[in-house]
Amino acid sequence: MISRHTGVTISEIESIEQSIEDILTTPLGSRVMRGDYGSIVPDLIDQPMNDVLVLKIYSAIYTPVTRWEKRISIENINISKIASGLMQLDLETVHTITGQSLNLNIPLQMGASS
Repeated sequence: MISRHTGVTISEIESIEQSIEDILTTPLGSRVMRGDYGSIVPDLIDQPMNDVLVLKIYSAIYTPVTRWEKRISIENINISKIASGLMQLDLETVHTITGQSLNLNIPLQMGASS
């Protein structure tokens, strides 16, 4: 497994985190030949924060990650920061093959990075 950012070899946990980052930062419908890959998180990230939006974001995370990342099962989702196109995602998961509990901390950058 190779890091898409550095080109160096990464661990399976880092590969899972990289996969989740890719799923959640890819706008739904933006991939040719795989229009259902991605999520609506990029559409939600800069909207005014309220309880309904928070629920939408949790759903927008859970549904595509469950569909596209089969190496984990999500136990808990926590968003610790949302601001200016940035979101810190903390997932409590279980590795589906080993049964090992994994705490994944994934920073998500939506849109162009500076």
